[in-house]
Amino acid sequence: MSRGNTRQRIQDIALELFAERGYEKTSLREIAEQLGVTKAALYYHFRTKEDLVTSLFEDLVLGPADEVIVWAEARQPTTLETKLEILNRYSACISKATPLVRFMHENQAALRELSVGEQMKARMFTLLELIKDEDAALSDQVRCSSALFTMHSSLFALESSGAGIEEKRRAALEVARELVTSAHHGPAPRPGAETSSARHG
Repeated sequence: MSRGNTRQRIQDIALELFAERGYEKTSLREIAEQLGVTKAALYYHFRTKEDLVTSLFEDLVLGPADEVIVWAEARQPTTLETKLEILNRYSACISKATPLVRFMHENQAALRELSVGEQMKARMFTLLELIKDEDAALSDQVRCSSALFTMHSSLFALESSGAGIEEKRRAALEVARELVTSAHHGPAPRPGAETSSARHG
């Protein structure tokens, strides 16, 4: 097995255990045992649990979120069309990291103690600034922050609904787009304008 595949397998197993037991209650020894490797073999890739969690965030959320931010920052001032495309792209980003999004919500206390938690919070504030108007009323700021929260929480919430992850992602994106549209007070999108992500997502 290549180093890259081993690293990914460690991440996958760790995320499963973090989800089952919580970050604080999962040790590197338990991760190594689940993998069937020695702690020394695990240390070759990750020296600490924080290194492991940081790698998960960098690979699954932070890097993809940065791509969305770079795309959006190149399109200033932000039109409603751009704001909706930011939501489309971010929704696609986090849908590929559903277990990690669940980890974020279920291990908030641990995340507050980890540097990666601050990094994630910084991305969220940047995205919020990009989808809200500069002089937005407080109620509209709430709408925009709620749009981001909706996309996160809906991926694993509503478990009794019987809906699949993709179905919930689409529903959450629809609500997020409605919230941001309601909060936007600049020019409306061009008639008939539709983003590529909206057509295909």
